[in-house]
Amino acid sequence: MYTLSNLSPSEGSTHRRKRVGRGPSSGNGKTAGRGQKGQKSRSGGSPRVGFEGGQMPLSRRLPKRGFKNIFAKNIAIVNVADLNRFDGSVPVDVVALREAGLVRGQIDGVKLLGNGDLNVKLNVIVDAVSASAREKIEKAGGSIEVCGG
Repeated sequence: MYTLSNLSPSEGSTHRRKRVGRGPSSGNGKTAGRGQKGQKSRSGGSPRVGFEGGQMPLSRRLPKRGFKNIFAKNIAIVNVADLNRFDGSVPVDVVALREAGLVRGQIDGVKLLGNGDLNVKLNVIVDAVSASAREKIEKAGGSIEVCGG
């Protein structure tokens, strides 16, 4: 049984650190495996990532279009018609939706939309709900709770 107190790396997966510049007999003395002269032999002597020797870099040659919002939330969409597969015994929340396969992957929330009809009385807990979806759930005798979002 492995616990945090007795973990160790697999056999052969770790190597000793190469100690360079420690005399001629080490095999990596004097120039420390960097060869003779030139930019790459100097300390800090490597061009920045994406540098192509003065040629216009690929990242600048390609056209740029549109806008990518890095703060955008990934909201999963579920329609009212999809909820007919549940029975009213347990509340329908993100966990239940995931188990039913209606929600997959990494999400920031679930929004319920009013496409279709609902025939079951359900207690639904989601992050956001449209007005038509709320109306359909309440018309079927169920309740809706909005949390987070």
